[in-house]
Amino acid sequence: MNDTGLVGAQKTLSPVLRAKALDNLLPDPILGDEHAERTMRRLDPDYDRGRFGTSQMGLAAVVRAKAHDDWALAFLADHPDAVVLHLGCGLDARVHRIDPPATVDWYDLDHPAVIDLRRRFLPPHEHCTLIGSSVTDLAWLDGIPRGRPVLVIAEGLVPYLTEADLRRLLTTVVDAFPTGQLQFDTVSVWGWRMSKWDPSLRGYGTRFHCGFDDPASLARWHPRLSYVDEAPMNDSPLITAKAPAGVRRAYRLMNLLPGLRRSTRIVRFRF
Repeated sequence: MNDTGLVGAQKTLSPVLRAKALDNLLPDPILGDEHAERTMRRLDPDYDRGRFGTSQMGLAAVVRAKAHDDWALAFLADHPDAVVLHLGCGLDARVHRIDPPATVDWYDLDHPAVIDLRRRFLPPHEHCTLIGSSVTDLAWLDGIPRGRPVLVIAEGLVPYLTEADLRRLLTTVVDAFPTGQLQFDTVSVWGWRMSKWDPSLRGYGTRFHCGFDDPASLARWHPRLSYVDEAPMNDSPLITAKAPAGVRRAYRLMNLLPGLRRSTRIVRFRF
């Protein structure tokens, strides 16, 4: 993916897409995303060569995607007239995996260069609108229909925002809609501070800009906002059940350290 025109945090969509593509090659995949496998194959025909088992360490990102999918499906089952804001969508094919009813208006938002890639590598989906914009430039919200339930999905996005930008984003959305669900993942304060030395992030020319040891406390940012729950990631039973043996052992060892086991949290709020 050297000629995609992506910079900084935008480049992190590559390892996430690769993890989802490799998952689809497992005998019993967690996500089973055929779009991810086809897209990754077009971007890098040899992406799955080498030590396949070791490369599956990225399955935690697949678990994260599955948690977001399951929460989204449950919300849309109860709110078939919802507006979905898929923020920092990357090359994730969530709208195709979920395949929402025609009564749902879905918006995939990311930087213009990423949206250009989506147009090249992913098929369009009816009632899904692509928005090329920085998520922090809230002018994009002006074109979103109001007065309906909203589902906000931000997978792998929040740590790259400053706390001030995140707070402004969340409170603006809550003010703009009558009811809704916000679901996203955060890193710990330790993970945020250590990101400046993370070799993979440094290789992409980026780092994290915020972290929370108690993400439930974000509910205090708005009187209408309530914390609901958290989904497992690094310690997910799905990894124990479906990952290759070597990957399962690696995660078991990693999860002995509380700082790593809950270094990333997948959280859900409602208002």
